[in-house]
Amino acid sequence: MDSNHIRSVAITGAVITVSTTRTKETDTSGQAIIGLLKEKSIPIEHYAIVTDQIGSIRDELYQALKKANCIIINGGTGLTHDDCTIEAISPLLDKKIEGFGEFFRMKSIGQIGTASMLSRAVGGIIGGRAIFCIPGSTPAVTLATTELILPEITHIISHANR
Repeated sequence: MDSNHIRSVAITGAVITVSTTRTKETDTSGQAIIGLLKEKSIPIEHYAIVTDQIGSIRDELYQALKKANCIIINGGTGLTHDDCTIEAISPLLDKKIEGFGEFFRMKSIGQIGTASMLSRAVGGIIGGRAIFCIPGSTPAVTLATTELILPEITHIISHANR
């Protein structure tokens, strides 16, 4: 890849867990994402747990957008009646990163087989910031963060701010 293709940019992180049952003490998935970002020297500027409600998810996203350019939302991406993360976030995206969800499901097949088709993982851009919506299981957040988000985040933010 052309080295001029990726600019040097400071990445700042935000983690939002969508759950009606998790607390900061029991949010293993949110803590896993935070740990993985910190391992790559990405400071965490925002962390919250919100309920499965479109208004709550959007309000928290707006707070995170003021502080971070890599926002990872975990939970609420499935097919149950209360899963609404995708409905909350997708309409707000300036651009979708179609390959993110496709690659996430492709990589998930190795972990959970064809049940990976139930994941509605989405990535996109809002105002030059990257937003990723991923399932809330710890294996899923680890997979998405280590194999998809971290390897490309500088590239994504570089392009989103051209």
